[in-house]
Amino acid sequence: MRLTIVGHLKGQLTAATRIAMDRGAAVTHAESVDQALRILRAGRGADLIMIDVALDVGELVQALEGERFHVPVVACGVDNDARAAVAAIRAGAKEYIPLPPDPELIAAVLAAVADDSRDMVFRDPSMVSLVQLATQIAASSASVLITGESGCGKEMLARHVHAKSPRAKAPFVSVNCAAIPEQLLESELFGHEKGAFTGASARRIGKFEEASGGTLLLDEISEMDVRLQAKLLRALQERVIDRVGGGKPVPVDIRVIATSNRILAEEVRKGTFREDLLYRLNVVNLKIPPLRERPADVLALATHFASKYARINGFPPRPLSAEARGELARARFAGNVRELENTIHRAVLLASGPEIGVEAIRTPDGAPIAAQGPAARAVETAEQVTRSFVGRTLADVERDLIFDTLGHTRGNRTHAANILGISIRTLRNKLNQYDDEGFEVPPPQVGVAAA
Repeated sequence: MRLTIVGHLKGQLTAATRIAMDRGAAVTHAESVDQALRILRAGRGADLIMIDVALDVGELVQALEGERFHVPVVACGVDNDARAAVAAIRAGAKEYIPLPPDPELIAAVLAAVADDSRDMVFRDPSMVSLVQLATQIAASSASVLITGESGCGKEMLARHVHAKSPRAKAPFVSVNCAAIPEQLLESELFGHEKGAFTGASARRIGKFEEASGGTLLLDEISEMDVRLQAKLLRALQERVIDRVGGGKPVPVDIRVIATSNRILAEEVRKGTFREDLLYRLNVVNLKIPPLRERPADVLALATHFASKYARINGFPPRPLSAEARGELARARFAGNVRELENTIHRAVLLASGPEIGVEAIRTPDGAPIAAQGPAARAVETAEQVTRSFVGRTLADVERDLIFDTLGHTRGNRTHAANILGISIRTLRNKLNQYDDEGFEVPPPQVGVAAA
């Protein structure tokens, strides 16, 4: 994790720096707000900024917002200066750390605010094989496309690929293409020269240059405008970028990992995604199954999150009760790992006994998860399925149903046709059509006849 500390390095702030470095942070120092901004503009990057409350915290927060640097700010100061702490939080700081520094408190802030201590937790065979594949291809420089539903862990897997690659000690830089307005994303990716547009008061290095030598994650790339996709394609092919307002190409050395919760082949047919860019990105595809298809992962992740949030909140560790584990195993978790994590975090806060009981496992609206009996869960599941069809064409739904059925029959066409209630000839004609349209038709698995 990259930490920038703003303020004069004297005594207690020096001790905080040493603690952060001992916890694995790469620390950069700036004596003033202006110097901190120059560091960020130069592309040295930061995942977290700690600033002495003796400086103007509000000035830093406003400057970061004005120049679109998305970096959390934590204030620090002497522990008896309550007024300064309140002022710092009101000015936009996410947390306040009293000085002299406490090692565990700094470790918790680094983990909670910068969220850099995320672990890959998996037990399900489908995830075991996927992570093995990710580890295998990590050593290459090939572009990787990670697909899967929202909240299933795409960024986690991207970080795993980076950590297992020869670029592990270089920066890992993430850009959320869906969160940045279209007119600003080009500058965010490629940087700009001073005066390139209104508000460009100084040269700024973009994420491509910031990630040079390391890995650039383009999160939810399907949200990127087609015009910008053309510039991205050139950067991937030629390994050079053009800053906005610049006249000289800048070479970059990066590995690109992209994620999407959409089927990009369908976006290509709609005309919202470039086919040549898809081919360039999709050298290796890592498809993460949703949590509902990874039953062995649910309890492993729940146990991990229970331990994590007990530690962060200063609570004694509590195991999940047998009844709570049973309810978690039956839940659908439409929001995948992200929903499960929030559920367990909530349960840690609500639990009062020696175990996390089923009464602490609640939905976001506060209803006990146990109140959702089999009938209620069946109704909810049916509603979720129905909602998932809205906005999709009949042809899309039919194709997915055929592919899912083939998955259950391990590719056996005759069995799939019987389940679907159609003739084997109709099924084969459909599969030939999908193959002609560029879809990957599930093949028969080893030892299974196509019939």
